[in-house]
Amino acid sequence: MGGKKKLSLKQMERMQVRRGEQERKKKEKTAGTNEKKPGIIPPDPKGKKIVDELKRMRVLTPYTVASRFNLRISAAKDFLEQLEENGMVQLVSGSHSIKIYKTVD
Repeated sequence: MGGKKKLSLKQMERMQVRRGEQERKKKEKTAGTNEKKPGIIPPDPKGKKIVDELKRMRVLTPYTVASRFNLRISAAKDFLEQLEENGMVQLVSGSHSIKIYKTVD
């Protein structure tokens, strides 16, 4: 009774042409995106400016470090873990989602 009406031959031909163009454009887009993007490089943990900047901050969380040094949160987490391994910061508290650090005096 109801349902989609049957398309004319001209309309079906147009739809096939449009689909072919869309698939061609999609293939062109995906072919150019295979290049690797450069990764976000965290600052050098042994740099004097970075150490001074960190000592001025009362509490170090991934969010504060990411916003201060213009990093991604994941890069800031890795940076803080690296600083903890070097003994420059100390873990104060943490859960599975956030960790809070302080600088070692």
